[in-house]
Amino acid sequence: AHEWWGNSISSKDHADMWLHESFAMYAEVLFTECQQGREAAAQYVIGLRPRIKNDIPIVGRYGVADTPKSQDRYYKGANILHTIRQLVDDDARWTRTLRGLNQTFWHRTVWGREVEDYISRETGVDLRSVFAEYLRTTLVPTLEYRLDGATLSYRWSNVIPGFDMPLRVTFGDSAYTLVHPTENWRAAPVPLANPAGFRVDPNFYVIVTNVSAPRSR
Repeated sequence: AHEWWGNSISSKDHADMWLHESFAMYAEVLFTECQQGREAAAQYVIGLRPRIKNDIPIVGRYGVADTPKSQDRYYKGANILHTIRQLVDDDARWTRTLRGLNQTFWHRTVWGREVEDYISRETGVDLRSVFAEYLRTTLVPTLEYRLDGATLSYRWSNVIPGFDMPLRVTFGDSAYTLVHPTENWRAAPVPLANPAGFRVDPNFYVIVTNVSAPRSR
């Protein structure tokens, strides 16, 4: 996988080495899915998260041969791509996009932005703020939520201004519902008999924090 991405699609600048390493690590995820199924692949990529340090941004400084020393371009990079797959929510389109990358940029040196723009265009999902958050900062989107009776309030924190990423959550049964958090609080009715029934789809690389005030005794 590393030879394929390094020799077929190469970054113009060392700052964009994530183009090699993130896709190569993600190829391991896809191989796992091919051999053992989707659930095993999800467990594999989610299992990489404890190795993510978020010590420096994945994208380095341009024009100075700056290859980021952090290993996050492997483990975090694979989780970024896995998260984007959830946002696309169309495996056929996602597969066409990955194959299209290798058709469009075959034997070329490219800038990271070219690949980012291509993915947004071909998937039909505006991913500019997603790439900016995950690649160019050490921030991890944090969903803050609180439950007050049958009302769920939620918002994004620890995000860049204008961060725009929907998220799948449970609203009372086993099925997931797509919500669109912003940096401002939003509310929705939820028929949860037990607050512990609220869950966020673990395939999204985010942090989830319950900020409900403890009830007084």
